[in-house]
Parts: sequence; structure tokens; C-alpha cells
Amino acid sequence: MSAEYCDELAADRERVARAKERPAPPPELAELFRTLGDHTRVHIASALAAEELCVCDLAELVGLSVSCVSHHLRLLRAMGLVRYRRSGRKVFYALDDEHVRAILREGLGHVLGCRGRGDRG
Repeated sequence: MSAEYCDELAADRERVARAKERPAPPPELAELFRTLGDHTRVHIASALAAEELCVCDLAELVGLSVSCVSHHLRLLRAMGLVRYRRSGRKVFYALDDEHVRAILREGLGHVLGCRGRGDRG
């Protein structure tokens, strides 16, 4: 048998019953991870974790058009990950709150930790 499967294919009914008693995560959690599942959006969010930036700054940073970056920002904003403010003729973006910063920090810590251990499979 493969190391990824149990040698004996039989579910533990008690464990399954306990798991069924716990509430399932809301679908919005999967949508959050789907939104962050794009390298460009993670790059934008990571930059915004350090400081507030305008759309033009972000476009220069990620090497895409202002229009393309605006599209990514709309998706991030729809999930409540970023917020914006207008200052004169500029629109500045920032992470919405500390929760978003924590998601990025924890995700990066996990990826770097796995890379060091070779656990990515």
C-alpha cells in the first residue's frame, strides 16, 4: 500500500461522529483562500502589509498595468482583505486589518518552515 493510505481501509465511527458534531467551516473561508491563491494578489497584499500604496505604485511593483492591478484590488476588496482611501487624485490601498496581516504572516511561516524540512508533499 501507499504511505498516503491506511493499510486497513475502515473509518473510525467514533472519530467521524465527533467530527460531524463540529460545525463545518463557512464557504467564505474557501473563497478567501481562492482569492489569495493567486501570486499577484499575494504579492500585492504582502506589499500592503508593509505600507499603504497607491494603485500606480502597486502596478510598478508587480509589473502589470494599472487596470490589471485595479482588477486584483477589486477582488481583494470584495473579500474584505484591503481597503482604500482617496487623497486628492490618488487612491491608496492598505490591508483591511490585523487579521489579514496575520494570515499572510502565518502562511509565509508555514511555507518557509516546510521548505526547510522538505515537507511540501
